[in-house]
Amino acid sequence: MNHQKPAAPVLGGGGFLRIRLDLSYDGGPFSGWALQPGRRTVQGALEEALELLVRRPLRVTVAGRTDAGVHARGQVVHLDLAESEWHGMARGQELDPAVAMTRRLGGALNRVLGDLTGAVQVRRITPAPPGFDARFSALWRRYSYRIADGPALWDPLERAFTLWHKSPLDVSLLNEGGSKLLGLQNFLSFCKPREGATTIRELQRFEFARAEDGAIVATVQADAFCHNMVRALIGSALYVGEGAVEPGWLYERLLAQKRDAKSVLAAPHPLVFEEVAYPSDSDLLARAELTRARREH
Repeated sequence: MNHQKPAAPVLGGGGFLRIRLDLSYDGGPFSGWALQPGRRTVQGALEEALELLVRRPLRVTVAGRTDAGVHARGQVVHLDLAESEWHGMARGQELDPAVAMTRRLGGALNRVLGDLTGAVQVRRITPAPPGFDARFSALWRRYSYRIADGPALWDPLERAFTLWHKSPLDVSLLNEGGSKLLGLQNFLSFCKPREGATTIRELQRFEFARAEDGAIVATVQADAFCHNMVRALIGSALYVGEGAVEPGWLYERLLAQKRDAKSVLAAPHPLVFEEVAYPSDSDLLARAELTRARREH
């Protein structure tokens, strides 16, 4: 039995406690993160499992929504629980509610997932600091994308999360083209716009490197991403890496501010949501308010 003193949760609005969940998942069998009627989604599975625990419907807020087939190692969500629900997780035992909830939610998820048992893993559950918002408090999100450029690198055991690209790619050309897109830009040419949402983002990293096994791993980091942005960036960069277009073509695409026949999405299965970063606890609320203001204009 764990006699560790429970962490002190922070009271949120209306006497509720904000709880942070750190998740990993294999996105292959899911129709993306977000709820969709009649489709199996990661959010749907998680919320169904949470309802088994607290006996009421719950909604979670995610750091970054992922498309169908996209994976996550470092996804973060938050939810709000009544104080009684939080402390009730231990079922009367002298157990930290966070430890108890992690165990119980893992079991509930496996019940919900059935044949997909293990596809969604709860890595950590903690009471969130004041002002924490999984989405709006984030400083940046980081994705990786794995590419095997040539049949000699095609490993059948890694095909589920690697793009098999037929022709060789020049990493130096990829990095030269990608570097021209860094900074605060309007990424309309590389996004599927949502009504009322901005396509202005700060791209902080867009770089490519060879892994030890010879595959290319792309790192894409931004303050936030609009719909399909990472896959559109990778899909366009492949033209540069092949030598089909000059590295400056990516910047020309950016300036064009339009989506057309040249707007190609890379396959989703090699894309992994790796990490999301947050400021210090004292800056969480200010960051959330600043982000909301930017997204609304």
